[in-house]
Amino acid sequence: MVVVSGVILQLKKEFAWIQLTTKKGSSGTLSLSFDEILDATRRIPEAEVQHWDDIDRVDVRPGRGMLKVRCANGWEIQLDAKTGEVLQVAYRRSDLIESIHDGSFFHDRVKLWVFLPTALVLGMLWLTGVYLFFLPYYAKWKKRRKKARGGGRSTSVKSTFAK
Repeated sequence: MVVVSGVILQLKKEFAWIQLTTKKGSSGTLSLSFDEILDATRRIPEAEVQHWDDIDRVDVRPGRGMLKVRCANGWEIQLDAKTGEVLQVAYRRSDLIESIHDGSFFHDRVKLWVFLPTALVLGMLWLTGVYLFFLPYYAKWKKRRKKARGGGRSTSVKSTFAK
């Protein structure tokens, strides 16, 4: 589950189904008031916004001339920062996938007592796997280096008992 959701999150910018593409507004200046932002989001039925409690966050992107309003129910509304025109409305799936990935989707205790230890064990397995993968190459390199220095054993055998 962690690996599959991690792969999906790696691809979130590639597919608008996972995370919306960011639209471009008309101007880089923000001329909307908070009341105008709230009014614009109230007009979107999918967002189910009545009060500021229904909004998770407002993300202002001055370089793109727009702002994103992320609603508590998972919907995202992109507004033009100057005119307040709605640029795009869609459900944001990346937050749900992130919560599955880190375990918070299930419960905070599951996140801390199942997913965290699993991640630590997985990290240890990865480190020991890398070590075991490179160990034979290191041994061969060390053997070749010793042979190149002439530090190898002599091929003639002297008997210590012969006198």
